[in-house]
Amino acid sequence: MSQENTSIIVVGKLGAPYGIKGWLKVHSFTDDPEGIFDYSPWLIGQQGRWQNFEVVDWRRHNKGYIAKFAQINDRDEALAFTNVEIAVYETQLAELPEGEFYWRDLIGMSVVTDKGYDLGIVDDLMETGSNDVLVVKANKKDAFGQAERLIPFLPDSVIVSIEHEERKITVDWDPAF
Repeated sequence: MSQENTSIIVVGKLGAPYGIKGWLKVHSFTDDPEGIFDYSPWLIGQQGRWQNFEVVDWRRHNKGYIAKFAQINDRDEALAFTNVEIAVYETQLAELPEGEFYWRDLIGMSVVTDKGYDLGIVDDLMETGSNDVLVVKANKKDAFGQAERLIPFLPDSVIVSIEHEERKITVDWDPAF
């Protein structure tokens, strides 16, 4: 399968231009922020179209990063790419070891308690600093008046199992909470 026929995954966003030679600030969404520079090419989304861009140089700047692209040579050209998403082809992502997964793999999975109560569907995930959190949305308010639950993603205590094929996460969680 060619890369052009695979899904794309957003991994960051371009910020404001830096300097006069076409450099742009880079906001990485990858687990290790520097890991965004391990991918090539980058796909830059603009006006509903994705274009391949080649990062020719990058470096840390203050608390973030800046990058220079082969296709952008001055500040005026860079200005047109402010706040544009950075994506990569799904096929560029590393294969994960057994039992590990990307957040995007969890979105859309059903969540049920270990007693069989349907809590809803994973709508999003959040990083809180201490642990990640599943944002689970019910189709409608359930018997406990809940339309959304925030469930800590704690594999050793709250998360009982993740069944990829069945697209189901089983949790040890009180539905009244």
